[in-house]
Amino acid sequence: MDLLPTPATQAGRDGLHALLAKPRAAVIGLDFDGTLAPIVADPEQARAHPGTVPALAALAPEVASVAVVTGRPAEVAVRYGGFADVPGLEHLTVLGHYGAERWDAATGEVTAPPPHPGVAAVRAELPRLLERAGAGRGTWTEDKGRAVAVHTRRADDPQATFEALRAPLAELAARHGLIVEPGRLVLELRPPGMDKGVALLDHVRRTAAGSVLYAGDDLGDLPAFAAVTELRSEGVPGLLVCSGSTEVTELAERADLVVDGPQGVVALLGALAARLG
Repeated sequence: MDLLPTPATQAGRDGLHALLAKPRAAVIGLDFDGTLAPIVADPEQARAHPGTVPALAALAPEVASVAVVTGRPAEVAVRYGGFADVPGLEHLTVLGHYGAERWDAATGEVTAPPPHPGVAAVRAELPRLLERAGAGRGTWTEDKGRAVAVHTRRADDPQATFEALRAPLAELAARHGLIVEPGRLVLELRPPGMDKGVALLDHVRRTAAGSVLYAGDDLGDLPAFAAVTELRSEGVPGLLVCSGSTEVTELAERADLVVDGPQGVVALLGALAARLG
């Protein structure tokens, strides 16, 4: 039985056909949180779906490259994903901090430029700003090293707190040369020019890929979706996959294929591996 779902769009069907026809020329790009790992209240407790590593270990040897593209530090994504020292994942790449950091399974090393000075300034000012804004109980910050994220998922009123913080955090970020990237009840302050689209385009072009699949779940994945659209205009077929949720609908509206969260992504990766293996 063919377990591969059929994309809803012609562009997506073309992308899947190209991947299956020449898998050794294909790049598989994957977000981490919400795509390979279920969303949890405490991001430090996030771990890849149990089926992720077996599915990737089966699929990765059949394609040109598998790249995990995430806003997390690369080392954290590797640890939470369980990606290190796994047979079959020798050519896995983790593009952390939206591509500012690069971890290659072949060496186990992380390469990165110096951090933006604005991140340290924002980190120092955030506690007082949150206090002045009356962010309240349950709002907390996550230090990502090259970015700082403010989470409202555990606040008394998560969505209202999220909306109330958007303007003051945008003003703080702008003063220090940063931008604010909204996500699923999280606002991330980070340097401009860092996004998943830039990271994915660079990786695909380095690989000279003949096709690309990208799967994501959140607003931060929209630049990667745009990158795939750009690649299509250059003649590189692509398949856009949304790890579906009820919190974010924008990706589903742009996707060629919507699956049921991380378990659906893992099932898709497994079906691809079974077809190609």
